[in-house]
Amino acid sequence: MIGPNNVRQWWNRREFLTSSAAMAAGAHGLSPSFALAAPVPEKFDGSAFRLKAPEPNAKSGGVLRHGMALRAPHFDIHQAGTIFVLGAMACMFDNLIRRDPNDGARTIIPDLAHSWEIAPDGQTYTFHLRQGVQFHDGAELTSEDVKATFDRIARPPSGISIPRSVLFRAVSEINARDKYIIEFKLSEPRPISFMMAAFASGWNVIVRKKTLEDNNYNLRKLVTYPGTGPFRSVRRIESELWVMERNPNYWNKGLPYLDGIEFYNVLPFSPEMGSAILSGRVDYVRITDPVTMRKAQSMPGLSTANYNQSVIHATYLNNKKKPLDDPRVRRALHLALDRQVLAEVVKDVAPMSPGSFIYPFSEYATPKEELAKRLGYQPDTAVSIKEARALLAASGYPNGIKDLDYMVRDIAIFKLWSQAIQAMLHEALNVQCNLRTVVESVWFDDAASGHFDLAIGAVVGSLLDPSDSFRAWYGKDGPQNYSFWDNKEFQALTTRIDREVDPATRLSLVHEAEAIMEQDPPLLPVCWERINEVWYNYVKGLNPNAYFGIFDVVRLDTVWLDKT
Repeated sequence: MIGPNNVRQWWNRREFLTSSAAMAAGAHGLSPSFALAAPVPEKFDGSAFRLKAPEPNAKSGGVLRHGMALRAPHFDIHQAGTIFVLGAMACMFDNLIRRDPNDGARTIIPDLAHSWEIAPDGQTYTFHLRQGVQFHDGAELTSEDVKATFDRIARPPSGISIPRSVLFRAVSEINARDKYIIEFKLSEPRPISFMMAAFASGWNVIVRKKTLEDNNYNLRKLVTYPGTGPFRSVRRIESELWVMERNPNYWNKGLPYLDGIEFYNVLPFSPEMGSAILSGRVDYVRITDPVTMRKAQSMPGLSTANYNQSVIHATYLNNKKKPLDDPRVRRALHLALDRQVLAEVVKDVAPMSPGSFIYPFSEYATPKEELAKRLGYQPDTAVSIKEARALLAASGYPNGIKDLDYMVRDIAIFKLWSQAIQAMLHEALNVQCNLRTVVESVWFDDAASGHFDLAIGAVVGSLLDPSDSFRAWYGKDGPQNYSFWDNKEFQALTTRIDREVDPATRLSLVHEAEAIMEQDPPLLPVCWERINEVWYNYVKGLNPNAYFGIFDVVRLDTVWLDKT
């Protein structure tokens, strides 16, 4: 049994963990809270609206060399939960409506739908489509394509899992009223800002009805399929390169400015990505490491940005297996983690922010100063560890737990964190984990099938609104609920949160839900991701400093090159 004297030994180990992880990183080679988005008008006529670059006199021509992770586990954007899929594919597609890349994605603007009306009762959304829009195969876009797209997203067929389905739980009917009018009916009201943000999510691209029908509604193995977007695929070399060319028939005349894009495969947060941008082999990179970021900031001719990302990094706890089916065990593991140390462990590999179960930079989050007073987040972990040991003893494991299978996604940050967490759990609770590192496709397959005890990875959110993450990450049968967590009290509260339109009441309910998760953790929060971007000054049409995440702003249609 672990004695009280070990608390001081554990505290001394913090310095060791940080320094040893830093050596491992070498071997591997909040801004202010996110402001509320602009309000969405209930009726909008954008028939004359055309998006363009924010700078005057934007030039056409040139090819952008983009360093982007291309190791896609599959090619179905709707089923995806990683930028490895969306990052290079988004430029081939459009959305029904979208977020404006020119103002940091804060405003919802027209896209394939030029106008909309929302009924006074908040239960009917009507969109008017542009006429004459062509897919890359020459077929005309109609409301039937939009209906087929959202039918699949909202109610996936058997064998299809779409993380954004939870956004459309209230949609009871999708009607193609005529060739260019699409209507969504809700079974009950939702906040307008939530529903419009759901339609505008960068993941919810419009695909052709025939493409879905011809492929049994599963596009995972289809490398390219026709979109309506500003670029179209030319050729792809697995794990090396994806070449795009300008769509000459793009409906938004004048866009895109670029003649093409060359996406080069460079792993995120890797020395290879840093070398590619600093040496000038590419013009623009996303998701680069802090060391490269600091070097870029000292080099003339380069620009940088750092912003919040809608990704939580966490360890998942298989609730189907003992002893992890016991909330006391899960809370004990939760309290044993030192999150400040975990952020420090990867500081030279990836920019991260400690936090709890809710986006730490949103208006729904517990303020940092309040969170720091809570067990599991305090700078001094001694009290948390004492409580964790008591919980483990009360659950029948006073001497710890042995031989837990800890599945680790094969990415540098997860390897570092898993080693640190393995040491933390062993030192604090005598919980022994066997690390098992797997490639991304195996990780997702084993996570979905429950072939693990603990699993460290990341999941992606679409919206800041908790009705997204609460359903997708923590909801019973949620598409990203890899812990198989099912807390009845939480589920009932989530239903109330979904329906509540009063902001103050919703905030109170969200804090109640957070309190439930603290006592019965659905996962072990590790850190929240931030994004570093680096680009040469001649790359124009970017406004990343105000972004919340990258998933709504990866189309690159307003990017242009200011060079001869």
